[in-house]
Amino acid sequence: MILLQAEHIEKTYGVETILQDISLQVQTGERVGLVGVNGAGKSTLMKILAGELSYDSGTVRIPKDVSIGYLAQNGGLESERSIWDEMLSVFTHLQKEERELRELEAKMGDPNVIADAKRYQQIMEDYAHRAEAFKERGGYSYEGSIRGVLHGLRFADMDYQTPIRTLSGGQKTRLALAKLLLQSPTILLLDEPTNYLDIETLTWLESYLQNYQGAILVVSHDRYFLDKLVTVVYEIERTRATRYVGNYSQFLDQKAARLEQDLKRFDKQQEEIAKLEDFIARNIARATTTKRAQSRRKTLEKMERLDKPITKNKAVNFSFEVAKMSGNVVMKASNVAIGYPDAILSQGLTFELEREERVALVGPNGIGKSTLLKTIVSQLPALRGEISFGSNVTIGYYDQEHRNLNERSTVLGEIWDEYPQMLEKDVRTLLGNFLFSGDDVQKKISDLSGGERARVSLAKLMLKQANFLIFDEPTNHLDIYSKEVLENALDEYPGTILFVSHDRYFLNKIASRVLELAPTGVTSYLGNYDYFVEKKQELAELAAEQMAQPNKKTGAAPVQAEKSSYELDKEAKRRERQRQRRLEELEETIQKRENDISKWEEELCLPEVYSDHLLAKERNDQIQAAKEELELLYNEWSQLSGD
Repeated sequence: MILLQAEHIEKTYGVETILQDISLQVQTGERVGLVGVNGAGKSTLMKILAGELSYDSGTVRIPKDVSIGYLAQNGGLESERSIWDEMLSVFTHLQKEERELRELEAKMGDPNVIADAKRYQQIMEDYAHRAEAFKERGGYSYEGSIRGVLHGLRFADMDYQTPIRTLSGGQKTRLALAKLLLQSPTILLLDEPTNYLDIETLTWLESYLQNYQGAILVVSHDRYFLDKLVTVVYEIERTRATRYVGNYSQFLDQKAARLEQDLKRFDKQQEEIAKLEDFIARNIARATTTKRAQSRRKTLEKMERLDKPITKNKAVNFSFEVAKMSGNVVMKASNVAIGYPDAILSQGLTFELEREERVALVGPNGIGKSTLLKTIVSQLPALRGEISFGSNVTIGYYDQEHRNLNERSTVLGEIWDEYPQMLEKDVRTLLGNFLFSGDDVQKKISDLSGGERARVSLAKLMLKQANFLIFDEPTNHLDIYSKEVLENALDEYPGTILFVSHDRYFLNKIASRVLELAPTGVTSYLGNYDYFVEKKQELAELAAEQMAQPNKKTGAAPVQAEKSSYELDKEAKRRERQRQRRLEELEETIQKRENDISKWEEELCLPEVYSDHLLAKERNDQIQAAKEELELLYNEWSQLSGD
């Protein structure tokens, strides 16, 4: 079934055409990705489909029974309520039904009602019907659903009575996403839902959306996320949309094959046109051949000419070079502690980087990844330990917050002030490679978007010709095509790279080694991000098996002295096994209690039960007690299921 259909949508702002002849559709169960360069009109189209923006021409069709849920890019939740009350507001209909059921239960216990057999029977039948509908709509599990979603989006450690107005912008955006997921609309329209999410939360969101009952249309620059989730891709390119079936990687393959075919058809038509034009030019003036030339001219005029295929979008163009090579050992960290005088984030950090390594630094939010980078570049002092560098090491640092940019400077001045020996034409040529042309170079840094600031920072970093590049979230604010250019530039870079990123596609493409940061040390994994995830799982499973085996001589668990990172992995896996066992126990008990409630509610409809007011009261008491127990079980299950 087609849930949403847009046909020939056009949108202009003044004389600028943003969207032209855009057609797309979303069918039941589809996960659709919308991709394109920054400024292609993706967010504009999403707003049009959500009904928040008008369009100049075309049609948007949505069946009456289809509900739309829209998450705008950086669209935070604004509310005077607490976190819990705002999430609970999604289920006001279930709360109303629950109150009505309680009222019916009270009536069933009323002696006057019990004495009137006919009235009692009617109430019992009404109660049985409503209770079944209430259960099917999730009446016994909605609070557990709230806790599960809040836990998955990293609100588990927060007081749910916290007023939403006191939260940060990123937290409000995550709460807007949480509320939208709980509303479960027929179609989710998500514009950059992965903003403000760490890797663990991204993994949870992927799993949640893969199992989502409705359809999804998503805009994202996270290629790993798109590969995991979408089954259809629409690319907006030069104001038009093209549909591809498959995930993001399959879209790239199909687009390349399609481009090759389009180029062949275009070249063939150009050859045919050239032959016709040549024949016409040579024969139009001759009396004996003029009719044939006129016939060819008519053929040429009627021909539907193909547009030349787009072989390359306008994208940044740069490469990183080094002025001189470093020694073999680039950096050593010995028993380093990082953080602040009143808060140590991580300690016992000992590791070494060698020339030409590409090392990714991973770990949970708040563990100190960015702090470690700032410590390495001397923006923060190490609390303990020592950081040393090898011979001829020169550092280039990319700060995700772009603090190295002068807000009062222009784009041209930002480069020229730091490299005054460059000619103006060379600075302009450089900036042109980073998509700053004409009057763009006179823009103030303070007026630039996040993507524009990122490009200026990359331009400055390129000019430094450092042999040790340190990146803190380099792909933030870059569109997919700019990310690919950055990846290619780093792939050809002859120096050493240390970087922090939440972009798992980028991590996979660049990293040759992964350093996992923990509160008490760092663990090295020789491989990319996928290897790191697989190895972590392998080690955890092996550790769990070893921990589960008792000491053969004493029957006791093995005694551990100082715990290594490997042994810590073992402990973590043991706790995971315990969690899984408890989840299974909870699910069995929940199922049993739900069956008990259904059985007792059916018994209340039997004449031999509802005619006996003592037996009816006993069943009502059993149902109420089971529901209270069920609520506690759901709460525990929700807390454990996100760990």
